Amino acid sequence: MPKAPRRPPQLRGRVFRGSVAISQGLLTRNDLRSSAWRPLFRDVYVDARVRVTHLTRCAAVGRWLIPPGAAIAGSAAAALYGCATPTLSEPVDVLVPSDARIGPTAGLRIHHGEIDPGDTVDRAGVRVTSPARTCWDLARWLDVVEAVVVIDSLMASRLIDVPTLREYALGRAGRRGWRALLRAVDLADAGAESPQESRTRVRLVLAGLPRSQTQWIVADQGRFVARLDLAWPQFKVAVEYDGLWHDDPEQFHRDRQRLNRLLGGDWIVLHVTAKRLRDDFDGFLAEVRAALRTRSRSPGHHDRARIRK
Repeated sequence: MPKAPRRPPQLRGRVFRGSVAISQGLLTRNDLRSSAWRPLFRDVYVDARVRVTHLTRCAAVGRWLIPPGAAIAGSAAAALYGCATPTLSEPVDVLVPSDARIGPTAGLRIHHGEIDPGDTVDRAGVRVTSPARTCWDLARWLDVVEAVVVIDSLMASRLIDVPTLREYALGRAGRRGWRALLRAVDLADAGAESPQESRTRVRLVLAGLPRSQTQWIVADQGRFVARLDLAWPQFKVAVEYDGLWHDDPEQFHRDRQRLNRLLGGDWIVLHVTAKRLRDDFDGFLAEVRAALRTRSRSPGHHDRARIRK
């Protein structure tokens, strides 16, 4: 039978520096190549029986791989706040002071920049950019749609709000990215309940449609009828994002029953899926635009000029 790999009790269930384990005589270089240990980064290993999460990787980066004054940033910081879900294979964003030296490291995405007082905080023992600084970096590093997706989530979690972000951006007027942050803030909405709802809303606005209301409540004589993902109540037009939870037949039935009541109340409800957003956004956009244009021509509506052809 093959020899069982060495598993010193001091390293079981832990993340550790390989060079330190070797210098202390706990392991050899050959031991580190065994199935008992998994490499996370250069010279950083973890017990293979540990379930590695994004927090595990960020903690290792913060403890061993970045210089003083640096912090976990961007999407990785948002994940530590519970507001993003990067994959395990996605590089960890790191913000490093402009004058600090750090070489390229596999698994890290390194950004150099000025770090102001208050731009970093300690979160569960990991140095991370503040919510405001995280939003600024996201606005600089991502396209506007993806930046807003994460900013929506940070706002929904009440970690940041529009006035604070506006003040933060204006306080950095003239520095790279301050206008990008203002633009993202103008598009953000704490009412979004999923990344795909955010993507749908922002892409429609960027395409020239009037801004929708999020999580709009429809009532009939004071009785709840439905809550809509995106709605233009002045036109009685709504968009519902159909996510994976619709694999639940009972939930799907309840949702369609709810929307049928809306249709009886003279609402137009359009549905969109991830596949439609990815493969046929232009077709979906045309449908929403046509619905809004039709309703804008109806008696009692005065927003016709706002619906672009």
